[in-house]
Amino acid sequence: MSTPSTNTIKRSEIKPSITLTADDYKCLSLLARAAENKMPDVAFVLTEELERAHVLADGHPAQTVCMGSEVRFRDDSNGTVRTATLVYPDDADISRRRISVLTPVGAALIGLSAGNSITWETRTGDLRRLTVLEVRVPQSA
Repeated sequence: MSTPSTNTIKRSEIKPSITLTADDYKCLSLLARAAENKMPDVAFVLTEELERAHVLADGHPAQTVCMGSEVRFRDDSNGTVRTATLVYPDDADISRRRISVLTPVGAALIGLSAGNSITWETRTGDLRRLTVLEVRVPQSA
């Protein structure tokens, strides 16, 4: 079998480095704090991601998932490839492929570069692994 099953993924795997724009970092920090009471689990995961992020003073990192980026990624446990845009909660709409950064998969995607893989925990507690295949720059960047 070429892809790991969720049973073989370990929680202790080293996470890849992530890069954020200064604006994304500021807005996401405020969002994580605001979500602590309503969505503590996802707010905690997002805060962990922010704490390990390299923050750019200016500019937009190439092929890196930022807010508003369209990202094509693969669920490595079953090979499913999806394309979605990472958005703030008020703009989320799964029917339009707009994933909130305050979902487990959204928090896992933020700051990853094309080619990076990360293990993340679903709302049901299952561990999954995803790989970023391609990132398109947000229209406003």
